[in-house]
Amino acid sequence: MATAAGSPQRTLSVPDQSDDQMTGKPPFEPWGRYPKYNANVVPLQWQSDFPAIVSRYGGMHNGALAVGMGRSYGDVCLLKDGNLMVTTGMNRILGWDPETGILTAEAGMTLAQILDFCVPRGYFLPVTPGTKYVTLGGAIANDIHGKNHHVAGTFGCHVPEFELVRSDGTHLRCSATENPDWYAATIGGLGLTGVITWAKLKMKPIVSRKIDYEGIQFHGVDEFLALTEASKHVEYTVSWIDCSSTGKNFARGVFMQGDHTRNPGELKPSPEPKLIFPIEAPGFMLNSASVAAFNTVFFHKQMKKRVTALQDYEPFFYPLDKVLKWNRMYGTSGLLQFQYAIPWEHAREGTIAILNEVAKSGLASFLAVLKAFGDVPSPGLLSFPQPGITLALDFPIKPGKSFPLFDRLAQMTLEFGGKLYPAKDARMTATQYQKSYPEWQQFLRYKDPLLSSSFWERVTREE
Repeated sequence: MATAAGSPQRTLSVPDQSDDQMTGKPPFEPWGRYPKYNANVVPLQWQSDFPAIVSRYGGMHNGALAVGMGRSYGDVCLLKDGNLMVTTGMNRILGWDPETGILTAEAGMTLAQILDFCVPRGYFLPVTPGTKYVTLGGAIANDIHGKNHHVAGTFGCHVPEFELVRSDGTHLRCSATENPDWYAATIGGLGLTGVITWAKLKMKPIVSRKIDYEGIQFHGVDEFLALTEASKHVEYTVSWIDCSSTGKNFARGVFMQGDHTRNPGELKPSPEPKLIFPIEAPGFMLNSASVAAFNTVFFHKQMKKRVTALQDYEPFFYPLDKVLKWNRMYGTSGLLQFQYAIPWEHAREGTIAILNEVAKSGLASFLAVLKAFGDVPSPGLLSFPQPGITLALDFPIKPGKSFPLFDRLAQMTLEFGGKLYPAKDARMTATQYQKSYPEWQQFLRYKDPLLSSSFWERVTREE
């Protein structure tokens, strides 16, 4: 395998991380800013290893958890009064094969850093979420998905091999053929099987930064489903949906689809974002009236029912990344994200029922994303996606209103045979998790005894 630039080297800075959280100042908060827990923050440098850190900190009092950018919305990246081992210092490229497109990198490297290396070389991420500020290890641990799930599956489908270090010093090379049980448990294993030190990632060849984009307005879930069926041949599909409107405008939205253009064009790294959300927005700013007004403007900014354009990949995949610390717009109370996957058998009726419940609540979601999951199986034991519909909603936290709504939506999801996404969750009960992920008991055989998270402690305790 060819190495990058002849030898490993330090990569780019991490522009969207909180300096306070990297220096051990409590509390540590997730991207949703709820909950906030005190923790001992330990930088896990590239020359260090997990067992050495365990020894240094006396067996990791109150447990430990490896975290990257902290971009999970809930408490999957938290450990109350525990030890958070931040991996972003482990960010070297270890190898690059331009013939196969296989990148080998340390697990603390971000997707942004991977793109800056690979795009000029004619390669793109095989799967990407809505932000590039997540680490390679975090992407594996949460088995993230993207706009191309219906054709490419989850992130784990494109990770042929990685190294896992256990707290007892054991080093395991994991793949579909070598330690395959540990491979399956770690992909989507929420960082609880050990510390991923490096991984291989099969990149996707491209000839340009551009995306052949098409946006199509729709009214209602049935039109969304018809567009989904008609666009199975398109690699990337996703929809913005209006959750605040009722009547004739109920479930209106914009279906967005695209493919990497086949016309050769510019290939260069993206500039670092310069915009930063400047203030902690007051809690009253995001209310039902302001969100409804935004939704109306967003829907009608597309003057025609169907538009096409040649679009750079940054606004197509990462529209929110251009403004750093955008979570401040939800104020100091933070936000809750709710994301479900409901199987096709009940996907239509479940989605309509949940959208009706949201509209009835008056707690409008500012960012609402609707998409169909495909049937490409994940190699992960606890992976979230399943064939059907997924809906992701962001809500500002309103005391006395948000939590009861989330409890109702979660229960409705289970009644329709669905499940919730741990990386986005801050409210799921133990009963709800264990019903959604019955494999959790099998997973216990692979969990590292010194690793835990506030999420795991919440969803595995007896009720």
